[in-house]
Amino acid sequence: MIPISTVRLGDDVAERVLEVIRSGIIAQGPVVAEFEREFATLQQVEHAVAVNNGTTALVASLEVLDLEEGDEVVTTPFTFAATLNAILEAGATVRFADIRLDDYCIDPESISARLTDRTRVVMPVHLYGQAADMAPIAQIAASRGLSIVEDAAQAHGATYGGAPVGGFGLAGFSFYATKNLTTGEGGMITTNDGELADKLRILRNQGMRARYEYVMAGHNYRLTDLAAAVVLPQLATYADQLAARRRNAAGLIERLGEVDGLVLPQELPGREHVWHQFTVLLPDGTDRAAFVDRLTAAGVGSGIYYPRLVHDYGVYRKDPRVVIEETPNAALVASRCLSLPVHAGVTEADLDVIASAVREAVEAR
Repeated sequence: MIPISTVRLGDDVAERVLEVIRSGIIAQGPVVAEFEREFATLQQVEHAVAVNNGTTALVASLEVLDLEEGDEVVTTPFTFAATLNAILEAGATVRFADIRLDDYCIDPESISARLTDRTRVVMPVHLYGQAADMAPIAQIAASRGLSIVEDAAQAHGATYGGAPVGGFGLAGFSFYATKNLTTGEGGMITTNDGELADKLRILRNQGMRARYEYVMAGHNYRLTDLAAAVVLPQLATYADQLAARRRNAAGLIERLGEVDGLVLPQELPGREHVWHQFTVLLPDGTDRAAFVDRLTAAGVGSGIYYPRLVHDYGVYRKDPRVVIEETPNAALVASRCLSLPVHAGVTEADLDVIASAVREAVEAR
């Protein structure tokens, strides 16, 4: 089976983890600080604050903006539940804008249509590894005095207009096991705002500026040095991993370009895609479950990210803080999307197998 994702960590990771174990400092310490410095360099931001997971990164980002009950966050419904869960955990109300069909990210025009007097934050999601269209989003936010919190969980190193994402306000990254960069579980918040970075560092450490010096009600959002040790060697070779993902994406586009009815992803001008996922839209009317079964039988793994809009579950539909409006583009994409293997472990021979299986599955539908 060619898996949809894979985790391959080398001896350099094992050695770095052993160094931390032998040091006797396994909680948050100097290795986390090193990780923060290295990640800030990657994303070209002034501050990076490590936390225990990507959801926490979003929650903490919203918390330091001092939202009040009834304040609203506008985001996309075509995302992982963590986006919505973080907004609700921060005590805010969520409104959903539609997405665009060229990048599957939030549509700036739809954002404008969802703004109210209670809107405080816009939360774009850089989906599958490609940046949302941030210039008009930033313009909307600036004109209305809104904050931006980027959900960059899948977009380590992705760029917009030549600069990495993560510097438009606050941004939350995830280092879950299947992300391009992983600590197993982990998160990072990036910003160019020194005051917000200071608040985040206090918030993650039980509200302490120094030991037993409490200056706010905080949380235990800390990352461990053990986790940071897992990712640091990956940062050193991340450019090679991205090059492999881009080669694989180009190879799939070349092999599948003539498949009737199959909509392929694209890297839009002015944006560098990091190909966390390679997501196609199946031909209209395709039985997706049967399609997945045919791929599996051919030895090709796949994933559906995401099969339903995030609010399309009873637990959210009955929550008065979840305001649901029509988002037809998002609904269309959720009904037809399917992700194919694109990770650095995919070989040229694998690409041939994947493409052949997809072509045969389309013909058999």
